[in-house]
Amino acid sequence: MTSSAMPAKTTRILAALGLGVAATALGTATPASAQPAPVAAHTGYTGSAQEAANNKAFFDAVMKSVAEKQAANPGLQSVTVTYNASAAPSFSSQISSSASIWNSSVSNVKLAATSGTGDFSYREGDDSRGSYASTDGHGSGYVFLDYAQNQQYDSVRVTTHETGHVLGLPDHYEGPCSELMSGGGPGPSCTNSSPDANERARVDQLWANGFAKALAKVNQAR
Repeated sequence: MTSSAMPAKTTRILAALGLGVAATALGTATPASAQPAPVAAHTGYTGSAQEAANNKAFFDAVMKSVAEKQAANPGLQSVTVTYNASAAPSFSSQISSSASIWNSSVSNVKLAATSGTGDFSYREGDDSRGSYASTDGHGSGYVFLDYAQNQQYDSVRVTTHETGHVLGLPDHYEGPCSELMSGGGPGPSCTNSSPDANERARVDQLWANGFAKALAKVNQAR
């Protein structure tokens, strides 16, 4: 994966077993519910240093985008990260649920939908890497939601987990189901879609302290 939050290894095994779903063009509105649910035993996944670096790059790009917006509008009272979900219509409900979960879990940053250019976007389709967060390092980031993976794992958990990367959280696959960022580590039976107390506290810390540093950097560049 470029920056996966759920295990790509399981997806590759499914493909090898001939259980992959039919190819679907990126951004098309083929509902996840229309895809046949794959059946396979869960295998462990440990992630990689490259994925960790990519996830951090995604967070840094989003924070930079938000900081630039805040610097241009110093009167803004709160930090808001905007997203455009128009390219992932099959997952509109899951994306909305993910935003609600995070907005009710943390206080220093909020997620808000936009029909314009957001700080990041969501996309959908088929990808052998599964679902992941990706960025070009210049503020153009997106969360990709894979059809097959969202059939095998709880879809709201997948979406909320990937959105956790947007807010700065790394993967922690060895964690229990109660940890959102354990992703697919606990197996497909895990349906918890809420961050635990430590994850909530970490996001609030990042957006209180990290954002202040990002904003200061942007203002110095002006």
